[in-house]
Amino acid sequence: MSVGVPLVIGHRGAPGYRPEHTRSSYELAFALGADAVEPDIVATRDGVLVVRHENEISGTTDVARHPEFAARRTTKQIDGESLTGWFTEDFTWDELATLRTVERLPKLRQHSSTFDGTEPMLRLSELLELVDDAAERTGRSLRLVAEIKHPTYFASIGLPLDELAARELIPWGDRSRLTVECFEQTVLGQVRDRGMDADLVYLLDARGAAADLVARDGSGAVPYAQQLTDAGLARLARDVGGISVDKSLLLDASRLGAAGTTDLVARSHEHGLQVFTWTLRPENRYLAPAHRVGVAPGDWGDWRREFELILSTGVDGIFVDHADLGVAARAARVG
Repeated sequence: MSVGVPLVIGHRGAPGYRPEHTRSSYELAFALGADAVEPDIVATRDGVLVVRHENEISGTTDVARHPEFAARRTTKQIDGESLTGWFTEDFTWDELATLRTVERLPKLRQHSSTFDGTEPMLRLSELLELVDDAAERTGRSLRLVAEIKHPTYFASIGLPLDELAARELIPWGDRSRLTVECFEQTVLGQVRDRGMDADLVYLLDARGAAADLVARDGSGAVPYAQQLTDAGLARLARDVGGISVDKSLLLDASRLGAAGTTDLVARSHEHGLQVFTWTLRPENRYLAPAHRVGVAPGDWGDWRREFELILSTGVDGIFVDHADLGVAARAARVG
């Protein structure tokens, strides 16, 4: 993915305004100027790929209100975390199609929650059609940045996401409009080996270690922090085209009042890696302390200052919940 200016990527669509991963959320992201949208991909019991933030769906659908599915509430270990709820892999697509989506953060985003119950879940295939339609309608080159979620876990239950994703994405597009990303590098190699022509981006968190490495090496797994050293970046550059990191890794907390940023983008570029960051949001709850205004978590703080600081690092793309704010910050930066 080669860009002259940073990409604005609609994180799950435009979830600052509509429930995430819904048709209206994705359509709004493009209408507000996003260059790309980012779905999270999980699977159903019958191997249908759906777009949900997690395979546990009690917080983003009305599944708890469906008495016919009450017995499917269960507790599972997903990448070392104990989760209780309803999981996509315990449903067929036909069953999931009866659910309706809800806002994941109703107390913070009350406007978005007014759209609860109005839309069904989306299959990946439907989102691909939506991107095609939006590109044709707007005359713009639009991208998909597809995140494969929990591939080690799904492989362990007989749902290989690399195979399922390759089946749908290879016929749809190539690296001119397709990026595949994951917190597990293993699956990125697997989709490449299956012939997928996509930009491959490795997601790294601010702490912990990748689930595939933990599954293989246990407590000896290389932490994300070590992968972000110069030696670690050099190793990543042999296998992927870019990294995507928590925005806190680009902000120098000790110097925020003095426009402090880290050198991660510059160091990554030296190794030939593009750098993307997530997730830029305007609410106080998600801003660095120096950029908050007032004390209410849902109030918007000095988001423009934070967005422009992050853009000043030379980052190649930003994931945003409000596409229009990302576009405005970029315009102020690049003219």
